[in-house]
Amino acid sequence: MQQSARVVAVLGPTNTGKTHYAIERMLAHRTGIIGLPLRLLAREVYDKIVALRGPSVVALVTGEERIVPPRTKYWICTVESMPQAMGVDFVAIDEVQLCADPERGHVFTDRIINMRGLHETLFLGAGTMRKVISELVPEAQFMRRDRLSTLSYTGSKKISRMPARSAIVCFSVDNLYAIAELIRRQKGGAAVVMGALSPRTRNAQVELYQNGDVDYLVATDAIGMGLNLDIDHVAFAGLSKFDGRRMRDLAPNELGQIAGRAGRGMSDGSFGVTGEAPPLDEGMAAAIVENRFTPISKLQWRNSDLNFSSIDALMHSLSISSQDDLLVKAREADDYLALQALWQSEDIRQQMQHPEHVRLLWDICRIPDFRGISLAEHVSLLSSVFGHLQGNRHLPNDWLAGHLKRIDRVEGDIDTLSMRLAFVRTWTYVSQRSGWVDDENHWRETTRAVEDRLSDALHMRLTQRFVDRRTSVLLRRLNQKEALLAEVNENSEVTVEGEFVGRLEGFQFRQDKDATGQEAKTIKSAALQALTPHFHLRADRFYNAPDTEIDFTEQGGLLWGTQAIGKLVSGDDILKPRITVFVDDEAGADVTQKVQRRLQHFIDRKIASLFEPLINLQRDETLTGLARGFAYRMVEGFGILPRAQVAEDVKSLDQDARGALRKHGVRFGQFTVFMPLLLKPAPTRLRLVLWSLSKGLQTFSEAPPPGLVTVPVDAHAESGHDTICGYRNAGTRAIRIDMLERLADMLRGENSRTGFEAKADMLSITGMTLEQFADLMQGLGYQAAKAERVKTKAAQDPVASATPEVDKPEIAADLPEKVASEPVDAAQEAALDVNPAKVEPSAAEALSSGSERTETLHEEEQPAASIAQADSQSAPAQSQSAETIEPELEVFYTFTWGHVAKKQSPPRHNKPKHRAGDEKQTRKSKGKQKPSRDKKGPKNFAAKPEKTQKIDPDNPFAAALMGLKTQDR
Repeated sequence: MQQSARVVAVLGPTNTGKTHYAIERMLAHRTGIIGLPLRLLAREVYDKIVALRGPSVVALVTGEERIVPPRTKYWICTVESMPQAMGVDFVAIDEVQLCADPERGHVFTDRIINMRGLHETLFLGAGTMRKVISELVPEAQFMRRDRLSTLSYTGSKKISRMPARSAIVCFSVDNLYAIAELIRRQKGGAAVVMGALSPRTRNAQVELYQNGDVDYLVATDAIGMGLNLDIDHVAFAGLSKFDGRRMRDLAPNELGQIAGRAGRGMSDGSFGVTGEAPPLDEGMAAAIVENRFTPISKLQWRNSDLNFSSIDALMHSLSISSQDDLLVKAREADDYLALQALWQSEDIRQQMQHPEHVRLLWDICRIPDFRGISLAEHVSLLSSVFGHLQGNRHLPNDWLAGHLKRIDRVEGDIDTLSMRLAFVRTWTYVSQRSGWVDDENHWRETTRAVEDRLSDALHMRLTQRFVDRRTSVLLRRLNQKEALLAEVNENSEVTVEGEFVGRLEGFQFRQDKDATGQEAKTIKSAALQALTPHFHLRADRFYNAPDTEIDFTEQGGLLWGTQAIGKLVSGDDILKPRITVFVDDEAGADVTQKVQRRLQHFIDRKIASLFEPLINLQRDETLTGLARGFAYRMVEGFGILPRAQVAEDVKSLDQDARGALRKHGVRFGQFTVFMPLLLKPAPTRLRLVLWSLSKGLQTFSEAPPPGLVTVPVDAHAESGHDTICGYRNAGTRAIRIDMLERLADMLRGENSRTGFEAKADMLSITGMTLEQFADLMQGLGYQAAKAERVKTKAAQDPVASATPEVDKPEIAADLPEKVASEPVDAAQEAALDVNPAKVEPSAAEALSSGSERTETLHEEEQPAASIAQADSQSAPAQSQSAETIEPELEVFYTFTWGHVAKKQSPPRHNKPKHRAGDEKQTRKSKGKQKPSRDKKGPKNFAAKPEKTQKIDPDNPFAAALMGLKTQDR
């Protein structure tokens, strides 16, 4: 002990710069050692001195880390690892008040008593050590350093109201995790600091806090031991802790040591309580503020002059009590308990044949129990280490490698990684012991690499679980009233200050779905504030976009590309819907109006383009009287009207009115009055949307796929849906109205009284099988009689060979375009526009259900049964072997109008055809009508009823004939 050396006790509260002063004093000497209470703090001081002097002259020695350059001048150590047999100019021991700690106090006491620098020794600690140091080291000088800033008590605060740059102190891991998770949800995240963390993990977590990524720190009392952090407020989440043996309340000086970390340099700090911690009483709070604590009067001590002649001698020397009243014998530490457990092993006692064996056993017992599982587990590991070192003098490489391999895995949660880190710390400590492994550099690098990998993985898990960088950054920018920088990429993903916050869908911000609670509020507030200029730029770009970039959906939505920006709503005019836009309120009224105007222009032009014939019809001022009224009905029906609904109006139209309407593309069909150009897919799609709007439907039905002649009937569709789609329901399927008119033209030449069969052309234009066609005909009012017959060559051609597949697009041609392009002669129009009262009864009955036929008589077909019979009689006689062959049968249908009598007269052959407008046939049949009977008697099958007037105004040929007669007169 160098009595001539200068011994100074630098005492005072926290934030007085004691550690900084010690570093300056050490660097003023040629050599020096400084002992620190924590491995984390040792690493922090080491980094500072390396920055000042370089790594070649600075050593770091802890239980788990050893960096010793060849030209070392300055040693940075934990107190337990300080080299004692080394003469250096300067020695410093930090946090000397830990001499009173039940676990580690005896180590600090030993260093105070036995370690001195050749020229200068410093004891750094709290003012409570002044009395005991003056008695134990009479030559010591005292230097008091006052706090650089003011510390105040603020009482209790909720975690949700905790100010930024705060540290919440917990004394259990479970509580620490719960508070960190709460802060993440409400404040954006927190860094986590625990004494069990490796320096690498701890430094990475502290960096999150120091560089401002998070504004909160959740820590154990490890921050009370000299860690220099920029903390403005310290909040205690608890006032008691488990000290390894029992739960106990923290002493005022312990609370003061932690609370003093608030306020660094000249910045004032505050402390208080939070969570379930009760408020501090006024006396304790005042003592912490004024740094008035009960002086330490007793120091923990354990004999350091050990006897290694035997285990008994060693244990006896460890149990010796001090003769000094200031020194209290320390309680049994973990190393003593481990020695005591091993001493009870017969195998261990038999191997204790030399003092070196005892010394080795003691060194092994001093391996810290980093795992903290149980004393028995720890002793078992120590026994294995001793067995290998005693027998092989080195730990076997494969044995050590096997242990490291089991823990060198980075998958798992926080607790799993923390446990692996505790395990690897054991092997790191072992590899640092001189002579315990055969290749010290290799194993030190190996264990360090494993620890670093686990440390990085643990840091990542802690950050993922307890830090939301996005919310933290946005909150900080919002609180600082700074302008936020937002970016929108080509995928419409929005980032604010580099953090993903959501997507911009059209002119609406959709925030990240993973955000909830306070986090979601923060993201929305920051994003909408930052997106304001983007809304205006996007509105300008949209206003100048071509119509090809805009479209409407079958549900009335309006799209810009793939993004919904509005929807159609019904207006005062069915052809002039209004627009509702999807724009966030924060975008502003200018953006909303610009989007609404552009969408209105789009839909107006779309309607004008697709419905041009209908709009021209609506605007034609030359239409008057009944023609103008009928045009209004056509506009109301979006260009399609079932003829049965307007039968009286059609009959009321004269030829001039019809001609004026035909000029606009109106076609008077047998079943439907329609505008063929409006049956194309694009107008149909828009017509269905406008019709759904006019009906006030909540869900719009979709238009049938283009190109299909028939589609299945939707039983749940709104009334009139089939018509507005351009179809007419017939049975289980609906047929396109233009193709229905073509079918009607074909049926007009058939005899529906005696029955007829389907022709190949009928099946071809409908794209149906024979069975489907039969269902369609029944839906149109016909009766379909199914039968079988022997298949003949003649019967194979018309139907079976020509029956097409159902709904083939190539068969279902787009007829409206052809109709629009082909001229319509007067005879064809006359065939379509007839008076139902002037045709034969069967045709009149068909028109009464929504159809209209011309007065045309066709030659009746010979019944299929008689044809088959004639064929069988005219066939040559078959051989005996052919007669045994089963004749092939085929299915056929005979169609008759649904209201004909059950008994029908036999078919007449070679009957002359009668056509509408045939004056000669009219005169021959005039006056030959049979009287009609009542409902119970047989019906009248006369070709047509008695005319009420001589000239049919609906028949253009009759009208022309009337004009010629007038001229002749």
